[in-house]
Amino acid sequence: MNETLRLGTLAGVRIGVNWSVLVIVALLLVGLSAGRFPLMYPGHPPWLYVLAGAVAAVAFLLSLLAHELAHAVVARQHGVEVEGITLWMFGGVAKLEGEARDASADLQIAGVGPLVSLVLGAGFGAIAALAAWAGLDGLTLGVVTWLSVVNIVLAVFNLVPAAPLDGGRILRALLWRAHGDRVRAAVTAARAGRRFGFLLVALGLVLAVFAGQVGGIWFVLIGWFIASAATAEGQHARLQGRLDGVLVSDVMSPAPLTVPADLPVTRLLEDYVLRTRFSAFPVVDASGRLQGLVTLNRIKQLPPQRRASSRVEDIACAPDEVPHAAPTDRLVDVLPVMARNDDGRVVVLEGDRIVGILTSTDVARAIELAELRPRSTHG
Repeated sequence: MNETLRLGTLAGVRIGVNWSVLVIVALLLVGLSAGRFPLMYPGHPPWLYVLAGAVAAVAFLLSLLAHELAHAVVARQHGVEVEGITLWMFGGVAKLEGEARDASADLQIAGVGPLVSLVLGAGFGAIAALAAWAGLDGLTLGVVTWLSVVNIVLAVFNLVPAAPLDGGRILRALLWRAHGDRVRAAVTAARAGRRFGFLLVALGLVLAVFAGQVGGIWFVLIGWFIASAATAEGQHARLQGRLDGVLVSDVMSPAPLTVPADLPVTRLLEDYVLRTRFSAFPVVDASGRLQGLVTLNRIKQLPPQRRASSRVEDIACAPDEVPHAAPTDRLVDVLPVMARNDDGRVVVLEGDRIVGILTSTDVARAIELAELRPRSTHG
């Protein structure tokens, strides 16, 4: 789920929101301020119910953020890179790059999110108890009580042993620890996720069609999302199994054609682009060290009238923005790095020396070859 608006960073993790988060905020605001709160705590002016609903909705989003931030922080502690956190209509997503190195780390990363939600639920519950003991206003007590219940429900729902829920990740980690096969464990968790998702879809249809409950539509939507995400995870796990053992050196295009950083763009077009089949060129200095990467898309973005006066270094991405890998790196570990880069290439370095380049075409061929291998019993 892509972010629409970036909010900043927290604990070193980028935080963003998708526009669809407005849907859940609006539903919570209307449902609480026009339904639950006036019904359970009558006698207050309408603006106060709206304020209470807004406070509850924002606090719920912050609870979701705390849940996902816990995943991100623990993942980084175990050496897993975190691209960021995005809040959206169905909750939040901590985008992890790569996988945990062992089952124990996988278990800790998965389990900390529900644990934080349970702690928040207990905390809000304790505050509600103190508020009731102090005789505070019923509406205030209602907001805190609702936050306690919703965080506990969030934790319990996420503990269902079905991917992509945290419970599915926990199931994967436990199975991984039991038989030592991460791919097999991931496929099993994904299969459970598909079944649980379709179960929610069926339940939602029954509620909507036969019981006339509009809320059943939400079960259908959530179930469909879980089933779809679980299917994608299962396919990804099988692909990882197929590519297991494949190194970057096995797939890369060796000895890529490099271009000098001070080369005019017109010369780049005449001497390199039009005379070769390549669409990406590592940029180097006089010593052959990597200075950037230039692609056909970057050349196209430069107005034709400026090509004669511009040099390659003017349009190439900066050296620290060029994804790079070592020949001995596993291909499955490099794929997330390639996916998040706009140029879609990874320069392969051996020390400071450029020895290859990894492109989407190289990866596609590796996947096709992997599909030709005999299938395992992972399911």
